[in-house]
Formats: sequence, C-alpha cells, structure tokens
Amino acid sequence: MSAPRPQKLLVRRHSLTVRITHWINAISLCLLLLSGLQIFNAHPQLYFGQQSNFGHSWLGMGAYGAADGLHGVTKLGPFTFDTTGFLGASRENHTLVVRGFPNWLTIPSTRYLALGRRWHFFFAWVFAINGAIYIASGVIGGHLKRDLAPTLDQLKPRHVLQEVWDHMRLRFPKGEEARRYNVLQKGAYLGVVALLLPIMILTGMTMSPSLDATFPVLLDLFGGRQSARSIHFITASLIVLFFFVHIAMVVLSGTWNNVRSMITGRYAVEAAPTPLPEPIGDAP
Repeated sequence: MSAPRPQKLLVRRHSLTVRITHWINAISLCLLLLSGLQIFNAHPQLYFGQQSNFGHSWLGMGAYGAADGLHGVTKLGPFTFDTTGFLGASRENHTLVVRGFPNWLTIPSTRYLALGRRWHFFFAWVFAINGAIYIASGVIGGHLKRDLAPTLDQLKPRHVLQEVWDHMRLRFPKGEEARRYNVLQKGAYLGVVALLLPIMILTGMTMSPSLDATFPVLLDLFGGRQSARSIHFITASLIVLFFFVHIAMVVLSGTWNNVRSMITGRYAVEAAPTPLPEPIGDAP
C-alpha cells in the first residue's frame, strides 16, 4: 500500500467582523501603549494608595551622575537594577539623558506630554468603540459562546494538562481539532477580553478627574487614583506579554496559515488522506 497523499482543506474560521475588529484592536493597542509610555515618562514612578508617596514607589525609573557618566536605574520593590541605555537613562542624539522609557518607545518620540495625551485619549475611544462592536457582534452572532467558551470536556484537568504538555513540545492540533480554538487559546482570549481589557479601561477612567467627579465609585473600587495608575500599568504589561506569546504561537504553528485566516477568514486544515491507487501489474 502506498503512502496516503496529504491534502489541505480551506475552512472558514474568522468572520469579517472578527477580522476587522482584530486589526483595529491591534493598531489601537499598539498606539495606546506607545502614547501611554509618553504619559508615564512625565512621572516614571508608580504607587499604591490615594496619593503619590514620594520615595515609596513600588516601581520607579531614574538616573544618577557618576564619574563615568550618567547611570539609569530601575527600582522594583526592594530591588534596584542598572538599566543604563534603556530605562532611566537612554540616548538622544548620541547623548545619555534622564528619561523613563527611551524615545523610540514613545509617541511622540520627543517629550511632549500634551500631544501624547491626545494620541492616548483618541485611540482609547477608538479601542473602546471597536471593542463594544466586537462584544455586541460576538453575543448576537454567537461567536463568544460558540468559539470562545470552553466546553466541559475541555475544562477537565486531564485535558488541560495534555494541552499544556502538547504545547510545550510544540505539537499543535491538526485535522478537525485545528478547526476550533483549544482550551489554552480560549482561556487566554477570554482572560484578555473579559478581564484585562475591562480593568485597563476602568482604571484609565479612574485617572481622569472629570470622570471621577461623574463616577466617584471608581476611586473606591481601585483604592485611589495612584492605585488605579499602578493597576493600569500592570494590566497593560500583561497585555504586552500576551501579545508576544500570541505572536510566538502564530509563528510556531504556521505563520502564513494564521495570518491568512485573519485576512481572508480561511484556514487550512489537514483533510482525511486519500490513499494512492495500487499499481496494476508488475513494475518494469
């Protein structure tokens, strides 16, 4: 018997709404991050509580002068790290300057807090409206329940552990299994959509004095504006981590197949193999 001929079948995986909102989210989050770092640089210290407790930040970036030049330092809890050239002190026009995040990681690249806030607030609205469209479409069209809600079988500890083990060995679903999100994908996507993004939006609202006046419960909910700022930074950092893991999984499981599915909606899966016909008679 000859080896079966491998076949690929293009299946519909992502709707037009999912694809459009995905790319708008990706662009908006990127610009929100870069403009947010510009805002952070205005005071590169984070605290918990109602007010800034100078000298008692849990995260801080700064610099000090020494005989050999400027040194950037980053403080995380009781630990201090020399981060010269990246955090605390980075190069601008070939000269080390005091700056939280470097200019190549901020929008705008120059120190321009007012413009950074305009970028941030504009794309915050774009992101919020786009997210509302995604959620509404997902509920009405059944995408959230059908594609993102894990089944009872997927939630069984044995199944979850098997998925973790398969991913550690870079063994990804094939055939019919590849048509659907696995439990790790569903957990990650739901964690971002239902937990991290809402918290990031609410903490961003809490840092606005005008919104605090309209919704004073926000300050009580997050323990003060400085706590909200810290939680906002933490959730943004977790979303950045999700982004890097997401990109790694896209590349490792098939870059073109994954990117194509988010552009055209079509995803290639392995179809049931068709055996090659047996040769008739003796080979010459």
